[in-house]
This record gives sequence, structure tokens and C-alpha cells, in this order.
Amino acid sequence: MRLVHRPDDGESRVLASDVDIARTTLEQARGLMFRRSVPDDYALVFPFDEPETQWLHMLFVPFAIDAVWLVDGEVTATKRLAPFVGLGRGHADRIVELPAGAADDVAVGDEMLLRE
Repeated sequence: MRLVHRPDDGESRVLASDVDIARTTLEQARGLMFRRSVPDDYALVFPFDEPETQWLHMLFVPFAIDAVWLVDGEVTATKRLAPFVGLGRGHADRIVELPAGAADDVAVGDEMLLRE
């Protein structure tokens, strides 16, 4: 599975080719906690049933990440979260966590899709 970014005015590009999906409540609660790092081409996706305010925390995550909040594949918010103390929120039915810097070119209104 790949995570593809399609900006409003540009060409599609693969942001991650190593994608995990946190489907269960336990997987979502754990997120990236207790990992020492993630590969450059990695993404962790959190799917939710309906769009609503979704929070992320960096408790026990020792590295920075880029977080992207999506509704129906459209980016509604992005934020770089600092190790251990980062906190973010946005309106979403899906959140994507990426290594810091991976979402530098992602903007609100862009499209982000999972592809086989």
C-alpha cells in the first residue's frame, strides 16, 4: 500500500510506501509510542467512522513527526509535532502520521489517498 499526495497545482507523488493502518482502539491509542524511529518512507494511518475533532499527542514518542488531518481524502490541517510534548488537533475522518519533513509540501486543500 502507498500513500499518495496530490497537490492542487502539481503532480502526484508517493509520500510513503510502507503504510500501517491503526484500526483498533488499542492500535490507535498506542500509535508511535515506544518506537525509537520510523523509516523515511513510513506512514501510520488512523481511520475514524465520521469526521470530527481528532487529537494527537506525542507522549513517549522520542522523535518529531508530521501529522495530517483529512476529511474524504482532502487535507484539513497539518502540523509538525515535537517529541514527547507535541499536541495537535484537527477535523478529520483520517489522520496520517509521517516522519518529520515528509509533509513539508502538503497544504490544506490538497488530496492524500491510499493506493494498492
